[in-house]
Amino acid sequence: MIHTVRVRSKRGPGPHGPVETVKVYRLEGFTTEEAGAFAQAVLSDPIDEEWRLGERFGAIGPIREIAYKPGMMNPRVASIMKAASMYGMGHLRAADTSLEYHFGESLSNEDVDRMVRRFMNANVQQLVTADPESLIITGVRGKVQIVPIRELDDVGLMVLSKDKLFLNLEEMRIVQAYYLKRGRDPYDGELETIAQTWSEHCNHKTFRAKLIVDGVEAVPLFDRLKSVSHEGNPFIISRFVDNSGVIEFYDGYGLCAKVETHNSPSALDPYGGAATGSGGVFRDIMGTGQGAKVIYSTDIFCVGPMDVSDDLIPHGCLHPQSILTGVVSGVRDYGNRMGIPTGNGSVHFHRDFRAKPTIIVGSYGLIPIDRAQKGTPRMGDIVIVMGGRTGRDGIHGATFSSAEMTERTATVNSSAVQIGNAIEEKRTADALLTCRDRGYVRAVTDCGAGGFSSAIGEMGAKTGVRIFLERAPVKYTGLAPWEIWVSESQERMVVAVDPTNVEAVLEICRSHNVEAVELGVFTDDGTLSVTYEDETVCDLEMEFLHNGLPQRTMIATSPAPIVEGPDIPLPTDISMEWERVMGHGDICSKEPIVRMYDHSVQGGSVLQPYGGVRGDAPNDAAIITPILGKPYGAIFSHGLNPVLNRLDPYWGTLWAAAEALANYVAVGGNPRGQECALVDNFIWPFPDEYSLYALHRAVDACVDFAKAFGLEYVSGKDSLSSTYRGKDGEVIHIPPVTCISVFGRVPDVAKTVSSDFKKAGNTICRVGHTDADAMGGSAYYDLHNASGNRVPRIDLERLPAVFWQLHELISAGEVLACHDVSEGGIAVTLAEMCFGGNSGAEVDIGAITGSRPDHKLFQEQAGSFLVEVSNNLLANGKIRSQQGLPCQVFGWTTADQAIRVKEHGNMKFAVSPSRLKREWQRPMKEVFHGG
Repeated sequence: MIHTVRVRSKRGPGPHGPVETVKVYRLEGFTTEEAGAFAQAVLSDPIDEEWRLGERFGAIGPIREIAYKPGMMNPRVASIMKAASMYGMGHLRAADTSLEYHFGESLSNEDVDRMVRRFMNANVQQLVTADPESLIITGVRGKVQIVPIRELDDVGLMVLSKDKLFLNLEEMRIVQAYYLKRGRDPYDGELETIAQTWSEHCNHKTFRAKLIVDGVEAVPLFDRLKSVSHEGNPFIISRFVDNSGVIEFYDGYGLCAKVETHNSPSALDPYGGAATGSGGVFRDIMGTGQGAKVIYSTDIFCVGPMDVSDDLIPHGCLHPQSILTGVVSGVRDYGNRMGIPTGNGSVHFHRDFRAKPTIIVGSYGLIPIDRAQKGTPRMGDIVIVMGGRTGRDGIHGATFSSAEMTERTATVNSSAVQIGNAIEEKRTADALLTCRDRGYVRAVTDCGAGGFSSAIGEMGAKTGVRIFLERAPVKYTGLAPWEIWVSESQERMVVAVDPTNVEAVLEICRSHNVEAVELGVFTDDGTLSVTYEDETVCDLEMEFLHNGLPQRTMIATSPAPIVEGPDIPLPTDISMEWERVMGHGDICSKEPIVRMYDHSVQGGSVLQPYGGVRGDAPNDAAIITPILGKPYGAIFSHGLNPVLNRLDPYWGTLWAAAEALANYVAVGGNPRGQECALVDNFIWPFPDEYSLYALHRAVDACVDFAKAFGLEYVSGKDSLSSTYRGKDGEVIHIPPVTCISVFGRVPDVAKTVSSDFKKAGNTICRVGHTDADAMGGSAYYDLHNASGNRVPRIDLERLPAVFWQLHELISAGEVLACHDVSEGGIAVTLAEMCFGGNSGAEVDIGAITGSRPDHKLFQEQAGSFLVEVSNNLLANGKIRSQQGLPCQVFGWTTADQAIRVKEHGNMKFAVSPSRLKREWQRPMKEVFHGG
């Protein structure tokens, strides 16, 4: 019998409308008395909530109940089942949860249905219209299937590949030839294993390909990125061989970094996609070396405009507002519940992200250096799986995320959606670190893309492995063996353990309430052997699986040059333009998002995302002290600009890299190669010849930047499926993104600086060089529906000296405030510094190169800064200790609430910081707080 418990707040509907939310719990296996006792003890808060068993609360208007579809991972259910076990009520057979919405009487059923269609995600959720007869999902296990590939012609091969394998014809022919040679057809599990191992997501086929650029062979993209590595550099502990890159920190510790994308899952289910993106990148840190502790999280979202009309949303896609609010909630819930601080993110808008978002999540970790090298299993080591159970969620995630999005994606690939359980991952992380500290972990990796097939297949690539798949804990019966094998269900780690330590590892997992099993053993036969109750699921030679895919040859062609568009007229009221720029989506305050994240948990936060007098002015990077009680700091920053990348991928990528390092330097980071390192991320349209040329130029920019500064890339990721193809022939190339992240160390966090002005009467200096009148891709031009095309260019010959000298000034304590110039130009930089100091300023733009005052104020020159210094540090208009630094006195801080702008001493106009701030804060307040 199923008992239904409903719980609601005693406070009634929330402040934003006549809608009341009621939590619904269904329990199967309890008596009526037990269900009531469980509701009282576990499901409700007696102070704030009331509950009812078996009946609804009264409602005056329409009611709609929304639940996960059957088989989707529901984290609340896992917690309910564990709570029942802890209360000695382990006979609870099944549970489910949903939300009931009680709408006011002023809304008709038609109004309610229209709203529900907007906020309910039909890919993973359903309307509950009747009570279920049972909550237990049962089914007959699917049999292992043999796929007759040897008899197929080319058309048949591509039909087999479509929607599931995502391999091209050449690759399918190679698979066919392999089985012709073996004299048999493949098992379904073998094809799935080959497809995920050879997917773009896992194999990086484009980055490893032989490139022909305008008829000339070029060095493969991945080889170029690795070419900037300095072998023998002791500062770099691990690069490009593990789940994350590792650099040297202090006191025998290393600092880990990994930045990932979760674009395709977030397009289908924003909440689940972003949450499992965070969970996955956390597990990348956990799966580094013999296990690392996650200490910080970042998030970067690129979505369509919030006000885009529904009729412009392509078929099969979600509205950008649903995507943004969903991904924010997903990142919030996962990081907060795991106790991982989240900050230093950014949000970017462009009309063409309406078809598919770009969702980037990053993670940083701390690991003892003697545990930081990637482990290697030995013959006889036991394969232990710890963490969550396996279900149907995430199947085909690796192959699906390597393909273009179409109007069929939501229906054909809905099983690729994953739902995470942060509490499960927290327990798993704690258990893993305990095993590491006791020396029980020989090697570890996470079940990411491809699930067991990827994690175990890669760990045993040089040895061989034997897996007994029936031992894997599953969420419900009825899974076919191949589904268990490739499922990307979350919160699972695979560990190689010496046989003598197996029982100790299992006991540690039990003590942390983490499920763990022996799934198999590593061998020395070079074979991936997987069975289910003695039935063969997979019998593949590791050599073919990992080395059978030939290097692609790909053609890149340079496009026709973009013709420069007309300039916009000089505005009559620049102060009004300044207000408009402050409200631009790429510039406006993201504080309503950031305040949902806990950025102080773990107790090491030094520089928070927003600071200043009122705690609402943005800083440039995050600084934490990961070893409590020590002055050592870790700094994390990033940069990207999708608009510039679309106009010019080389200069747009250089801008992104300069922005990332400028953010790092602005807070006090040392930009030299013995103190920080780089992480690259490329999120690109499907690589046709023109998109591939743009990617080729972006990689060149990354290499040139690293060489100029003597820096190295230690980790990276490419996601090359950001194209939407509609059934009516509509093609949307999502804006290409190069995201560069910088992470490094600082010996004393007392020698860092924030962005807010500190005192009235101090001097404001402008530091760095300007590419005069380069307005292409600027927010200012975007507000006037112009692109500009002439994008800012970064001078790599002069920029390193600017960064190094500025760092020396900050380290010496001579800079009181520093803020880099990026989107919105020097006008936005100045305004944000005034917000932080609750002050005004008087500035003169006469010394800034440029033909027009609006260009001078809104030109977006990455790699330049505004700094506040004491007047006694100046000599001849320069800062005494750095006379060679390109620096101009820009103005003075003032105590009154006004920003006065002069040009060559002549007053041009004044603007109110409070008015600028109001426009700057308005957009995200409207999205997340209703205004």
